[in-house]
Amino acid sequence: MQTDTLFRPFSLKSLNIKNRIVMAPMTRSFSPNGIPTDTVAAYYTKRAYGEVGLILSEGTVINRVSSSNDANVPHFHGAEALAGWQKVISSVHASGGAMGPQLWHMGIMDNHHSGWVPAEPFEGPSGMGRPGFVNGKTMTDSDIADVIAAFGQAAADAKELGFDTIELHGAHGYLIDQFFWEETNKRTDIFGGKTLPERSRFGIEVIKEVRRRVGPDFAVIIRLSQFKPSAYDNKLAKTPQEMEAWLNPLADAGIDIFHCSQRRFWEPEFAESDLNFAGWAKKLTGKATITVGSIGLTGEFLAAFAGESSEPSSLDELVRRMERGDFDLVAVGRPLLADPSWTRKIHESRTSELKGFTKEALRELVLD
Repeated sequence: MQTDTLFRPFSLKSLNIKNRIVMAPMTRSFSPNGIPTDTVAAYYTKRAYGEVGLILSEGTVINRVSSSNDANVPHFHGAEALAGWQKVISSVHASGGAMGPQLWHMGIMDNHHSGWVPAEPFEGPSGMGRPGFVNGKTMTDSDIADVIAAFGQAAADAKELGFDTIELHGAHGYLIDQFFWEETNKRTDIFGGKTLPERSRFGIEVIKEVRRRVGPDFAVIIRLSQFKPSAYDNKLAKTPQEMEAWLNPLADAGIDIFHCSQRRFWEPEFAESDLNFAGWAKKLTGKATITVGSIGLTGEFLAAFAGESSEPSSLDELVRRMERGDFDLVAVGRPLLADPSWTRKIHESRTSELKGFTKEALRELVLD
């Protein structure tokens, strides 16, 4: 495989990375009581040492009691958790890497299988996590204002700790995405509406507050998805025109990079072109984009939770699209979860040493 294209440097505002490989954010739940441990720091550091250009952390929740349904998901607030993240970023930088935390509020969630629940009810635009599933409260104006402020504080803390960028989690049916989706946002105030641009008001206000807190020169990423875990075939934007009306206001509010989540990167977003989600986002906004979705492995991530294993696969189609200019960066998930040296092996053409993926890798923080 000719992969030179993947190993060109990339710079945008505060983000200066040595190659185009991004470690995709993947929830791991190895931070007891929300505190990242030394093992968490070692996990990310090993990927930095293995030549990942940019590491995006697992989702780490903002300062809101009901922002998480899992006691072992890391927090991005409070002295102890932020001290843990300081260890992470210092170690990643010492190993030649760059990193941003993925800032997260889960919204309305299922109760965790452990039985743990937050001290306050889950919150969302209309109390629904998916159609017909109510498991929390409808957010008031003051709730919305407090959540927006909490996102801004987390972004400011990330910059203060020395992170290179931040990513907002606006995908996969979590809080920001619950506002985007007509099936979970039934509001009749300024944060609701019949059209996707109207329902984007909450996300836009989060982005504006984050931009205000970090200044103009700090790179801000948002992760978006058309699909929902409860509706794989869903499309928030059903046409390029609808996508343009959705994404450009997010860009105008302060987004520098769109991280476009899809299950398989080679699948076209709309019928009239072979462009994927990231390709369309770049074409419509002119902003940098990250593609993701079953890169480097057969099978796709969601199936891994059901026990489906995957084997290494060719990167030729990925490189073809990147050389065409469809996207700027490439997010890799399971290969890096299972093998911290995956990027280095690709760079050195050691493809015979690439590992497959099994669900056992989900049960630990793989360090070698």
